Amino acid sequence: MQPNEITQVLNRPTSQELLARDVTRLAYVAKDGTPRNVPIIFAWNGEEIVMCTPKNAPKLQALSQNPMVALTIDTETHPPKILLIRGRAELDFVDGIPDEFLQATSTYEMTPEQRVAWEAEVRSLYHDGMVRIVVTPTWAKLIDFETTLPSAVEELAQQREKRRSA
Repeated sequence: MQPNEITQVLNRPTSQELLARDVTRLAYVAKDGTPRNVPIIFAWNGEEIVMCTPKNAPKLQALSQNPMVALTIDTETHPPKILLIRGRAELDFVDGIPDEFLQATSTYEMTPEQRVAWEAEVRSLYHDGMVRIVVTPTWAKLIDFETTLPSAVEELAQQREKRRSA
């Protein structure tokens, strides 16, 4: 997929809505060779998806061995809206709490007092810092079941149309 095609997909209004959500599902290959798919909060900075995790997270060793990942961001409504992204994870070990981590959790429903207590707990827990998992999309597909469909469903719809016109 060419960079301009990826940009076109990611710039669609529905994609932008999905990229403003809090949680993605990160799929990767674990150290034992089996697949993993974990929910993780993220932030979109206009070019990259940034997820943050503790420095001792098991996924870090797996991602350092095989950095290829797939992400799914979707809705719980009908028809579902689904943004699929593939890319290569880069690991960025940082001191302190990355801004993206606080940004990704900024929509959580908390009173100002709860937010202060939560941030203090986060800073205490991750006092050695965190790891930013940075993914630049190399492939993207939006499925909204109105203008775009999964490729298998699209193929079946085309076959049905051919049968009807025959």
